[in-house]
Amino acid sequence: MSAQEKHLTVKHLPGILVRYEPVPAIVPAPVVFDSPHSGYAYPEDFDHVVPRDMLRRAEDAFVDDLYEAAPGSGAGFLKALFPRAYIDPNRHEDEIDSGMLEGPWPRPIRASEKAEMGLGLVRRLIKGRVEIYDRPLRVDEVMARIDSYHRPYHAELETMLDERLARFGAVWHVNCHSMRTTGRHQGKSIPRDDFVLGDREGASCDPAFTEFVAARLRALGYSVQLNHPFKGAELIERFGRPLAGRHSLQIEVNRGLYMDEDRIEKHQGFGGLKADIERLIADICAFALGQVKG
Repeated sequence: MSAQEKHLTVKHLPGILVRYEPVPAIVPAPVVFDSPHSGYAYPEDFDHVVPRDMLRRAEDAFVDDLYEAAPGSGAGFLKALFPRAYIDPNRHEDEIDSGMLEGPWPRPIRASEKAEMGLGLVRRLIKGRVEIYDRPLRVDEVMARIDSYHRPYHAELETMLDERLARFGAVWHVNCHSMRTTGRHQGKSIPRDDFVLGDREGASCDPAFTEFVAARLRALGYSVQLNHPFKGAELIERFGRPLAGRHSLQIEVNRGLYMDEDRIEKHQGFGGLKADIERLIADICAFALGQVKG
């Protein structure tokens, strides 16, 4: 059975999202993987003034390809098709940089460090200091992005999680991202680990699940950091409620393992990393099934 034959396309909203589920021959698992930042279907009304190649640096390029085999192990898989620079599904819908708006936001603004940095619900900056727009955005156009892109993604992910919770009594959600090879601290470039796992310091999932995933990655030969520099953002904060049987974990993979960050192209490391991630996916599904059966 090919990778394409191991999933069903349950829902496809062009330009917005695609949801995949395992075919009936596959034993289902109480697990959902989602890739909210790998989309590159740029809407026609995204009138950015910076070059498209520069905007693409905000994408978690190819993360959807790395995890596409999830339905083959019984998990659901959801991916966004729109770019995060247009609207970010991993930000709260009131996480607004008010300085980029033409008028006042109609609800209380959710203040955050990311929004202050120009990296809120709708990005203002790319590459740190480069303005994406040459004009303030109208409130109604930002609201239209929320209604047409942000909310449908959240609603579909919630449906997938709720269905598994009702069937199995618990659900494990893996929120999939990528990170730059290096970060910066006090003006210095700092190399990053191969993977960073974020569970909001144990608030979004049972720490035993985080430790299980970390141990499996380390057994595959990768370096792993927990909750630093990424603890997880809106999606795992919203859906991770471990006391209610809802476990959400964010995974960041170092882009240097599989792609040329400047050219945004896969390199020779992609195949090996994908094979290891497929092993991890199978292990996570087996872990979750063991938990609900145990």
